[in-house]
Amino acid sequence: MRHQIHDLLAPLPGTARQIHSFHFGPTQAKGKIYIQSSLHADEMPGMLVAWHLKLRLAELEAAGRLRSEIVLVPVANPIGLEQVLMDVPLGRYELESGQNFNRWFVDLGEEIGNEIEGQLNGDPQHNLELIRSSLRNALARQTASTQLQSQRLTLQTLACDADMVLDLHCDFEAVAHLYTTPEAWPQVEPLARYIGAEASLLATDSGGHSFDECFTLVWWQMQERFGEHFNIPLGSFSVTVELRGQGDVNHPLASLDCQALIDYLIHFGAIEGEAAPLPELPYPATPLAAVEPVATPVGGLLVYSVMPGEYLEPGQLIAEIIDPIGDRVTPVHCANAGLLYARSTRRMATAGMVIAHVAGLEAYRTGYLLSP
Repeated sequence: MRHQIHDLLAPLPGTARQIHSFHFGPTQAKGKIYIQSSLHADEMPGMLVAWHLKLRLAELEAAGRLRSEIVLVPVANPIGLEQVLMDVPLGRYELESGQNFNRWFVDLGEEIGNEIEGQLNGDPQHNLELIRSSLRNALARQTASTQLQSQRLTLQTLACDADMVLDLHCDFEAVAHLYTTPEAWPQVEPLARYIGAEASLLATDSGGHSFDECFTLVWWQMQERFGEHFNIPLGSFSVTVELRGQGDVNHPLASLDCQALIDYLIHFGAIEGEAAPLPELPYPATPLAAVEPVATPVGGLLVYSVMPGEYLEPGQLIAEIIDPIGDRVTPVHCANAGLLYARSTRRMATAGMVIAHVAGLEAYRTGYLLSP
């Protein structure tokens, strides 16, 4: 194992922070896997899974079973990790800018396309290496003017040339689910089976240039621009893995999830060994554009009628909003059929608040598809 420390831009004297990356596998490995956790710093299940994974990878490395380089970043957001206000962790948004930590990574598609134009040829391996080299160089030319930009740039640089990027998150109260692209789904489906993903949500570009999509979008953009004349492979695929809810931080679940990731990496060929049999897929992959964000029209006490993991029929009651002063009870129903995969942890709702997400089958939304 090789431990690397990456200094972030310090906003003030005496406030320096760092990103720590742990590199496993042979130095001249064939292929690279990148795994990080807790980019939203109030989402801890992935950090515990990463710790379990760190111990397992050290054992596998000692046994000579690692075929690929595996880079692990257990604490992807030291800025947000320190944002605790009156005993409440605030790790989703940077307090200074108000920006979501998992949005607005650098979009380099046009710059890279301009740089490689005229250098592509009929060899897909040549084109893959050319694009990766251009991506690394483009990121090296970037300069950060804020600590947040520095953190984003560090993470993006660490992962930019990986064959696979796994970003470990969780939701508020949820079942295991994941986000990836339709193009990557054939490679990701085994992961969905091993991890027991009860929803797998697909979109090529959901808006916001989140961490996972900043990699896949580069390759998609190159295919769109040059694919008619040159063979442009999918040089990287990314997955956001949602490890249930914020409160699901315990060793039994973390050990289970760690083993699922190990099984997937064996299946993928990054770790030597016999792949475990693939479990059944709990729920088919569906478009992210088919997800219904269920909002309440009024504020009040939020009392749920259904649990994450339940399949809902059109118009089914999800919750009641109770006004304890005026005694009004407002039912909230879903419009479409689908799997309720996540719901809010708050129990006092405000008017217009999204209280649940339902994975439907038919796409009906367009434009920006992410939560804030």
